[in-house]
Amino acid sequence: MWISDAWKDYELIDCGRGEKLERWGKHLLVRPDPQAIWNTPRRHPGWKKHEARYARSSTGGGAWEKKDLPERWTVDYRDLTFNIKPMNFKHTGLFPEQAANWDWAREQIRRANRPIQVLNLFAYTGGATVACAAAGASVCHVDAAKGMVSWARENARSSGLEDAPIRWIIDDCGKFVEREIRRGRRYDAIIMDPPSYGRGPSGEIWKLEENLYPFVELVSGVLSDNPLFVIINSYTTGLAPSVLTYILETIVSSKHGGHTDSQELGLRVRETGLALPCGATGRWLADR
Repeated sequence: MWISDAWKDYELIDCGRGEKLERWGKHLLVRPDPQAIWNTPRRHPGWKKHEARYARSSTGGGAWEKKDLPERWTVDYRDLTFNIKPMNFKHTGLFPEQAANWDWAREQIRRANRPIQVLNLFAYTGGATVACAAAGASVCHVDAAKGMVSWARENARSSGLEDAPIRWIIDDCGKFVEREIRRGRRYDAIIMDPPSYGRGPSGEIWKLEENLYPFVELVSGVLSDNPLFVIINSYTTGLAPSVLTYILETIVSSKHGGHTDSQELGLRVRETGLALPCGATGRWLADR
């Protein structure tokens, strides 16, 4: 498991009974987590003194129960600054476990010692985008949601990267990649964070288990002749890390060589010292 353990402004304090207690900067939040199925004692006072809790509804969805919480604030990770805003469906605009991937991608970009073009698909609020840009890469950030792209631009500005070479694209990721293939545009690194389930611009249904393999096949068409890395993230609990290895080996390694490593991502739980699993990541890296 790859653990994101370099945070100072984020902390997973405790988890259990389907919830997790977190510190985001100086604010304590309680949010649902389907992986935390164990029943452990809630000894930390934050379980009772948190500033906001996302409560599930018996009819589906849920809502934030806020006590004394600002509408937005910032947290820092290394030299990056992210804007946090509690939003619908329990999210805050950042997945802290992804810091392990940010660090890895930054290391590969710096070690490459050449200009690197990164394509970030389903890029959300731009954690990977700003991390790669801070390492010196040119980044194309693609997400279908206008609000998420605007949020990502805020994160770039907050991180001092407003003038970095980032293309901000509001588009369906598949349609965009198809056009990039026709244009002959190529990228040295690709990061993708596809949803488990969604709908396309024409109402077509996306299911990760059915659509991920053909999508990676499509995206491989924009890899350069000298690619550096590919990262695939998956939050689908039933998808094992080895599945991502199989996909990357059969599609990317078969053409470009290199090697793949896939693991769970995790966050260390302060109260127990154990790690909460937070999905899987597959990383393909070119041979040096």
